[in-house]
Amino acid sequence: MEIACLDLEGVLIPEIWINFAEKTGIDALKATTRDIPDYDVLMRQRLRILDESGYGLPDIQAVISELEPMEGAVEFLNWLRERFQVIILSDTFYEFGMPFMKQLGYPTLLCHNLEVNGDGKVVDYKLRQSNPKRQAVIGFHSMYYRTIAAGDSYNDTTMLAEADAGILFKAPDNVIAEFPQFPAVHTYEALKLEFLKASNRNLS
Repeated sequence: MEIACLDLEGVLIPEIWINFAEKTGIDALKATTRDIPDYDVLMRQRLRILDESGYGLPDIQAVISELEPMEGAVEFLNWLRERFQVIILSDTFYEFGMPFMKQLGYPTLLCHNLEVNGDGKVVDYKLRQSNPKRQAVIGFHSMYYRTIAAGDSYNDTTMLAEADAGILFKAPDNVIAEFPQFPAVHTYEALKLEFLKASNRNLS
């Protein structure tokens, strides 16, 4: 059996920080791992802005409650699970991602945690481990699983490189240009074909 490793935001669900930025009018919160490769730099920037603006976890979760998976994501995920074991590897947080898991049929999600005080203020974040997406693929390889991975951002590229096959999905032009070794597709139908091509089994 092969394992399919998927990023979450931008691949199956909308970018949470971008939607929160649009709701609050804070343009600086629109920055994602598509723009800033260093995740700690990005998160420190987000925490500083939240602190300065007075927004907390309940405010972000209120925006999340209004969001749905991307059009076609549920159908794609169901298709993929018929053919692969599927793991979601994300740099989001359980406090953000879990509301989407019900809508996606409760796939396995490996991500991070936020540190929140009693007032709902986000005071810090806790990584599951350093370079977690790549490390997860290394772990699957250690159990002799073949892996195919798909993502859209800088923080996905080490996962794509470590996997037996990596695919860029809905990635911005700057990421596609910097990582031409990965096929880049923009629709779920095209992504299905890439998974079929990457598999070492006779799938349809």
